[in-house]
Amino acid sequence: MRITTWNVNGLRAAIRKGFGDHLAQVAPDVIMLQEIRSLPEQIPDAWRDPPGWHVHWHPAKKKGYSGTAILSRSPMEIIGTGIDGGRDPEGRIVHARIEGVQFVCAYLPSGSSGEERQAIKEKWMAKFQPWLTKLSKSKQPVIVGGDLNVAHTENDIFYVSGNKKTSGFLPHEREWFGKTLDKGWTDFVRVHFGEMKGPYSWWSNRGKARELDRGWRIDYLLGNKAAKERFIDASIHRPGGIEVSDHAPVTINLKP
Repeated sequence: MRITTWNVNGLRAAIRKGFGDHLAQVAPDVIMLQEIRSLPEQIPDAWRDPPGWHVHWHPAKKKGYSGTAILSRSPMEIIGTGIDGGRDPEGRIVHARIEGVQFVCAYLPSGSSGEERQAIKEKWMAKFQPWLTKLSKSKQPVIVGGDLNVAHTENDIFYVSGNKKTSGFLPHEREWFGKTLDKGWTDFVRVHFGEMKGPYSWWSNRGKARELDRGWRIDYLLGNKAAKERFIDASIHRPGGIEVSDHAPVTINLKP
């Protein structure tokens, strides 16, 4: 099973920039999308119910904001939306089951716009972690994929010293991420690539960050013990991917 997560930074814009062509190149069986920023009725007809795919759209109530979706080549059962089935007006969580594997498509809030949003992010993180801990104990494989808006270690960000007081790389956010992993999750990209700088999954549009590959790794595919036993490899599709979005798609392969 080939699984991809991708923050598309606005699905309608991504479609205009070649989303379909790049999706065909990556060729996932399941893709989890974040920041779709569209209601289903706003999505072009060809993509609202695309041939060969089963789709669940989970837009935010606010138009042009946030939102998640899962597309699967196989039928899927929607277990719920929101953290543990809770309210989710910003459309940040879809929880589904596909071919005996559970998927959590997640888009954590960003705190970069100011103290108010940082406070919302931290409340969200406090609720998210215990739910993930519960899910990690499932005997079914569970994959958590998405833009988690935290660069975990110094290997996950190019400019370390200049970002130590930046939301997404704050010490307590990184500690939270480490504790989350300790409670039963494996970071598959880090396992595959080992202790190296990068590979990054998001780049600022400022300066030459994208051109020079000076980014952050904030898009993850995490798995519980049952998923880890099926893990084969991981990749980040920078070529082509960053022509569509400011994030590159991240992919793993699992054994049948």
